[in-house]
Amino acid sequence: MNTSTGASQKAIGSHYDVGNDFYRLWLDDSMTYSCALFESPDETLETAQARKLEHHIREARAEGARRVLDIGCGWGSVLSRLAAKDGHEQLVGLTLSEAQKAYVDALSLPRTEVRLESWADHHPDEPYDAIISIGALEHFVRPETPADERIATYSHFFESCRRLLKPGGYLSLQTMAYGVGSFVKGALSTIFPESDLPRLSQLAEAMEKTFELRRLRNDPSHYARTVRIWRQRLEKNRALAVEAAPAERVVHFEKFLEAGARGYDARIFHLYRMTLRRLDADLA
Repeated sequence: MNTSTGASQKAIGSHYDVGNDFYRLWLDDSMTYSCALFESPDETLETAQARKLEHHIREARAEGARRVLDIGCGWGSVLSRLAAKDGHEQLVGLTLSEAQKAYVDALSLPRTEVRLESWADHHPDEPYDAIISIGALEHFVRPETPADERIATYSHFFESCRRLLKPGGYLSLQTMAYGVGSFVKGALSTIFPESDLPRLSQLAEAMEKTFELRRLRNDPSHYARTVRIWRQRLEKNRALAVEAAPAERVVHFEKFLEAGARGYDARIFHLYRMTLRRLDADLA
């Protein structure tokens, strides 16, 4: 990560290293901590999360790809799904969370390596066939980062992804983003320290010379539904939650999930899923 503008490893750890047992109480069975993809009003979170994972695998053309990179791999739900498929020689996940790395390492997934490393510091011996990044880009800039530095950081990310991809390769990206209306500056800092969301215009400018936008979905209603399910599960398991994490942190998460649902309902927040193809022409 570009640590001059994004969240530090300590800040990342303060959120994701609260405790794997704590997250296990309210996430789905795959430990997927990002917006699901729903198709019907009565389906389970597990079904919707599995559909989301398959969406990104399909959009990145990662099915059967020889080498796949997952930037911000979380607790390994994408890696686990890919490892169960045939045709992959190497799956690599990047995270700055020690707890997440330990969790995925313990899964002993075949042909899989998880590195405690940022995308900016990742220099493999050869490019990847496909890249997936879900819920990482939200940590690349801080609330106080000026607009021009934000775009420069996002440009650096897309340039790095282009470098990491083979010609014609695809990147499937999912990120929270600011939408319409207003939100109190720094309101996310209690739960996501040193992190802030992008705007679509900033991402469009940042990727202009490195990636072609092939498909864009905006699914804020899907995230409102996802976080409401998380909130219900956390409430149901609250007694166990305060045993797994400090009570103050549990309260912060409860407020965060409640505010998130309202923010997505009001379209203050958006949820973008982007299919991006590496530009191979020299546009300099």
